[in-house]
Amino acid sequence: MKHRKMLSSEAAYIIGIIVLALGTAFMERADFGMSMVVAPAYLFYLKLSQTFTWFTFGMAEYCFQAVLLFMIALIMRRFRTMYLFSFVTAFLYGIILDLMMGAVGRIILDGIAGRIVFFLCGLVLCSFGVALLFHTYIAPEAYELMVKEISAKYGKDITKVKTVYDCCSCALAVILSFLFFGFGHFEGVKAGTILCALINGWTIGQCGRMLEHFFDFRDAWGLRKYFA
Repeated sequence: MKHRKMLSSEAAYIIGIIVLALGTAFMERADFGMSMVVAPAYLFYLKLSQTFTWFTFGMAEYCFQAVLLFMIALIMRRFRTMYLFSFVTAFLYGIILDLMMGAVGRIILDGIAGRIVFFLCGLVLCSFGVALLFHTYIAPEAYELMVKEISAKYGKDITKVKTVYDCCSCALAVILSFLFFGFGHFEGVKAGTILCALINGWTIGQCGRMLEHFFDFRDAWGLRKYFA
């Protein structure tokens, strides 16, 4: 068996946030539709930024995730300190996302072929980012935290729970698109969104298995007890 390299849980957390933000920025630039997970927040960003020009995608992300964290507490019938740390993660992700949006926006995009490449890169990067966050004890974003909490509470396979959550998020995004921009005009929710809803759970599972094949995830700082 090939010797696996050690990757600390803390490094997985940092790398995961950066990779996830980069992947989201690539998908936004491709304009084939956002990942169903971030599509609702993206639609709020598109709508509110029309009035408040200072309102960014990153801001929409951590505001929307604050609402999700409240919902998690209601579903679980408890409030954990981890939920506060999850908001910190969402805030950091929002800041990095805005930086990545600016960086990716400077890359020259050449026609439909370039958009397809951007979309595929975004899809793969987002999957790896989420898979990395599943391998850390530090509270992930509210999206991933909801999947982990529900999976643990009801003893369900995390990949299957992720797929169900993604489909629900996709449905919400479609409803918001209709409410904000009217019927017949889709914003943020396009063919790429539907594709993500169908395969994202599977791709994240594959990325997770690939990471576990090459890396042994271990804690480096001994802080896990503070996130229990």
